[in-house]
Amino acid sequence: MTGVPASAAGGSSGARRAGSRAASGVAQGAAERTADGAAERGSGEGGGAGRGGKIAAAAVNQASVWNVANLLTMLRLILVPGFVALMLGNGGYDPAWRSFAWAAFAIAMITDLFDGHLARTYNLVTDFGKIADPIADKAIMGAALICLSALGDLPWWVTAVILGRELGITLLRFLVIRYGVIPASRGGKLKTLTQGVAVGMYVLALTGPLATLRFWVMAVAVVLTVVTGLDYVRQAIVLRRQGIAERRAALKETKA
Repeated sequence: MTGVPASAAGGSSGARRAGSRAASGVAQGAAERTADGAAERGSGEGGGAGRGGKIAAAAVNQASVWNVANLLTMLRLILVPGFVALMLGNGGYDPAWRSFAWAAFAIAMITDLFDGHLARTYNLVTDFGKIADPIADKAIMGAALICLSALGDLPWWVTAVILGRELGITLLRFLVIRYGVIPASRGGKLKTLTQGVAVGMYVLALTGPLATLRFWVMAVAVVLTVVTGLDYVRQAIVLRRQGIAERRAALKETKA
């Protein structure tokens, strides 16, 4: 009977087992390398967004008070006393002084358009900006209206309506802020633009048809001031009612 030596058979089966283990090791190594490569690619693709998010978050956290948006707001605040001095210079009726006053007022209005946009676009929003920006807006507009009424160019009731509306809506926002924020409407933005144009035309020493035109522009501004003010009051009432209803519903669920 022909037989295979036990040592040879053992060696042959050992070789087969070794080969099987080697092949398994190669396959496992290839799988691990493939997984590692996929992980690296994933971190390179998805991780880039993660790193970008961290950088953006760091930019928000590192937003300094001395950023360009806040500097524009500070410039607007500084322009207020300068505008008043120019407006009342040489008796308040000198066309040259009024022209310089108009230039200061125009710069203030232009910076008002840009500082908020820059703050939101480049993550430069700060607590200082949230407080100083509305103060600067109302300071330059209030100074212009009061000067114009003091000089007899604009009726005091117009100044009272515009300033009363602005201060009243600001107070109203604070009163209902516990229920939510009243967003700025398109009508409100149009009101601000129309007020700026109208007041700017009154600051200039205009005569003839332009003086008549500024009267009608101011009339439109006053109408928009009243209409948008009433709309803000309506929004505040609705917001308060919704907030109270939601609180009551939450209390009922808690008790239940």
